[in-house]
Amino acid sequence: MLSVIYMNRFLKHWRLTGRGEAFRAHVISYADDFVILSRGHAAGALAWTGMVMTKLGLTLNEAKTSVKDARMEPFDFLGYRLGPHRFRKDGHWYLGASPSKKSVQRMKTKVGDLLVNGNKEPWPEVRDRLNRLLRGWSGYFGYGTRLPAYRAVDNHVCDRVRAFLRKRHKVQGRGAHRFSDDKVFGELGVLRLRRVHLGPPPCASR
Repeated sequence: MLSVIYMNRFLKHWRLTGRGEAFRAHVISYADDFVILSRGHAAGALAWTGMVMTKLGLTLNEAKTSVKDARMEPFDFLGYRLGPHRFRKDGHWYLGASPSKKSVQRMKTKVGDLLVNGNKEPWPEVRDRLNRLLRGWSGYFGYGTRLPAYRAVDNHVCDRVRAFLRKRHKVQGRGAHRFSDDKVFGELGVLRLRRVHLGPPPCASR
């Protein structure tokens, strides 16, 4: 809480001293995490920020602090990767946002923590917990370029569910036939993030 109070003091000082106009910049903040978006004055904004933080008795996290040209270099903020992205179909570059690699990996870890061999809950309860986890993650990462990250999570979820149920039912081999992708995301009721992204399939014509 103390760091948030200091962050509010920093933001107030930023406004009162007209730093937004001086550096042609905006501060985007959440709790004690923030990024400064500046047009042509990033180095000056960083130097001023370091000076003010020192006066407040704080220090910037050097590992997380850097100056980047957001048109050329991506950066991570609040779980998103922001900056240049390559369009998969034709290879052209565009400025966008997508779930960061760390966010995808954290989600995979949470799925793995749920689908452990020692979990003896009935499958419907396990499935419902898993789906709540997936809905919450997709709800937060519902902006920007999401499909590659959604696919990565879907693939991991399917692999983990298959391994979990294969162990539970003592199925020989990998269990790919008994617990196919279609069955995991169909009959077994696991939420498929790719379907969240693309929307429900069209109804068959009669």
